[in-house]
Amino acid sequence: MSRLELGVCYYPEQWDRSLWRDDARRMVEMGLDWVRIAEFTWGLIEPERGQFNWGWLDEVISILGEAGLRVMMSTPTAAPPKWLIDEYPGILPVGSDGRVRGFGSRRHYCFSSEVYLSEARRIATEYARRYGQNPYVRAWQIDNEYNDHDTVLSYSGAARDGFRRWLADRYGSIEKLNNTWGTVFWGSAYSSFDQVELPNGLVASANPTHALDFARYSSDRVRLFNRAQVDVLRELSPGRDITHNFMAGSFEFDHHAVAADLDIAGFDSYPLGNLLESTLLDEDKRRYLRTGAPDYQGFHCDLYRSQGSGRMWVLEQQPGPVDWAEKNPSPADGMVRLWTWAAYAHGAQAVMFFRWRQAKFAQEQFHTALLRSDGSPDQAAVELAQVASERNTLPLSTRVRAQVAILLDYESIWAAEILPHDAAFPNAQIYREWYAGLRSLGIDLDFVGTGDDLSGYALIVIPQCMIVSPDLAAKLRACQAKLLIGARAGSKTNDMHTPQNLAPGELADLTGVRILRVESLPDLAQETVRLQDGTKHEFTGWREIVETNETLIASFSSTYRDGSPAIVRSDRAIYLAMVPRGALLQAVLTEALNWVGIPITESSPDLRITRRGDLQFAFNFGPDEQPLPDVKTRKYLVGASVIPPFGVSIWVEEAAT
Repeated sequence: MSRLELGVCYYPEQWDRSLWRDDARRMVEMGLDWVRIAEFTWGLIEPERGQFNWGWLDEVISILGEAGLRVMMSTPTAAPPKWLIDEYPGILPVGSDGRVRGFGSRRHYCFSSEVYLSEARRIATEYARRYGQNPYVRAWQIDNEYNDHDTVLSYSGAARDGFRRWLADRYGSIEKLNNTWGTVFWGSAYSSFDQVELPNGLVASANPTHALDFARYSSDRVRLFNRAQVDVLRELSPGRDITHNFMAGSFEFDHHAVAADLDIAGFDSYPLGNLLESTLLDEDKRRYLRTGAPDYQGFHCDLYRSQGSGRMWVLEQQPGPVDWAEKNPSPADGMVRLWTWAAYAHGAQAVMFFRWRQAKFAQEQFHTALLRSDGSPDQAAVELAQVASERNTLPLSTRVRAQVAILLDYESIWAAEILPHDAAFPNAQIYREWYAGLRSLGIDLDFVGTGDDLSGYALIVIPQCMIVSPDLAAKLRACQAKLLIGARAGSKTNDMHTPQNLAPGELADLTGVRILRVESLPDLAQETVRLQDGTKHEFTGWREIVETNETLIASFSSTYRDGSPAIVRSDRAIYLAMVPRGALLQAVLTEALNWVGIPITESSPDLRITRRGDLQFAFNFGPDEQPLPDVKTRKYLVGASVIPPFGVSIWVEEAAT
């Protein structure tokens, strides 16, 4: 599927049935292809154990399908019913504060509960038996936003018992666990696995390997939970695509692993909802208050497209103000259209809008939709209609492999949270900042995980990879790419130990460096990095003292060990002994791209250009017109060479005559 598909999230159970048929007609007239339904319907379908009320959902599916719409059915496990909680209260998750998180909203289950895993399989089986062969049901979504409301880590009794079993399987003997965790430190040795508690509620910080193992265990439980429902659907609903809507900005479980069991990697995109909570400077937040950061959506599209092996859908697209952020501004007119085309440009096969009609009761009354609660069309409906018309002017196209890949490792993100050394260490934000820096230079990007094929790339960028296994190091040595490696890389083993040869451990031969000491500096330190051309850039935070015989690209200007290496280049890798940001980051990225020989296209900070096959796209995130070079061989299919504020241009290159 290469043509942009459009869809909407629909909650017919929240509206009188007299509206359903008219809703379906209006959806088709608006240009929609898909309708996603039923993710919160368990308690409505099964109000008591074993008693099912399918009639209303049967009717909805028939109405939608007969109107010409394809249905994405959801398994309803994100919101177990009250009767099930009353029957098995141990299903409920427990926060890090030790308090049970109760019934009354959603995501009120613990991934570690074996009872709930069994119940999830059971209800998924009931839904799949009912609708798995339905001709109108063409795809499935499993559950809903796995880490919403911070629910991956649960500190329940079920989690404690499951973690103990997981540890016994991993280590085999308590002696090996004690040795690996280093429990001789602070005299915290165990004599049996049944003595191990969860890493919360402690006087001081938890043992870092203990905490990392709990993060690994919790991530494994998410994959097990997801896979259990995938297996049900594969058996009872063959030939239908299966997806999950990952949360943009969530790194609490391994999305690479969960996506491997799906046909499509989906995610929910809310560019404004996440802007104010980002680490952008206030001046940038002000500038992009009504557009979202220019690279927010592209980052997640490229990440999930890569995890989905080229198949990525936006399963919830922000249509206007949301209701869940601290502040909830309206997007500028034109931005819903821009976000939709930007998702397609970055590889989306489909974009679904959240939601069809704005709720008039309960928790999400202020969350806008395509229609207002009275049924009148809101701004997003106008822009959706424009996209539906414009897509008919475009030839079919597919996103191709990029020259540059970013390696993203979830375990390293958890590790840096557990053992930060710098309370302000940007961690996951490093990935976003390096991505944005590369995109601002006109570079298209893929993402790779530690288990992925690394061949075919000219440059692999490793912003933060604290844990580097021997297998990953061997893959990096074997691939032909040059490497740009950020600070902390290889600084811990799989066991969260310092490598025998010191950091960067397994990457020592590739980088030619040895890290003798690390420090973290406050802003008032006023340290700088001096590049070869004599320019200086301020930096703060993480700094490493490096020993090397390789080529020096930059050095530190400091009252402490002035002139020590800041950026080092070997035959294969550029290694950074600090975390660059702002102008220093741009200088580093430019240096790496020039070293590899990848052309750079610099443009306005508000302009982003990307390619999908033969189609090229330009997006204006700013309030001023943005001119493109007037190239005679360009044939504009949408827009023109001058892009209006919050506008889009799409073109193909024609052969020069």
